[in-house]
Amino acid sequence: MAGRSITSLSNLEPGAFGEVILLQAKGLARRRLLDLGLVPGTRVEVLRRSPGGDPTAFWVRGTTIALRREEGRQVLVKPV
Repeated sequence: MAGRSITSLSNLEPGAFGEVILLQAKGLARRRLLDLGLVPGTRVEVLRRSPGGDPTAFWVRGTTIALRREEGRQVLVKPV
């Protein structure tokens, strides 16, 4: 969509979709995110947040994953 900028996965609201652009994580954290399917070009849907707001559930490549806010901040996405 025109005018939408790149943001972190943590900033998307439930029901929103984003396309992974870049992982800012390093080392084992980066490896874990890649293993979960968060590779550039992957479409991610925000399913829901826990009652306390952390973690958040995401639909990625046919499965549900949960990420804490600090992990989601390391995944840059383009809202779609």
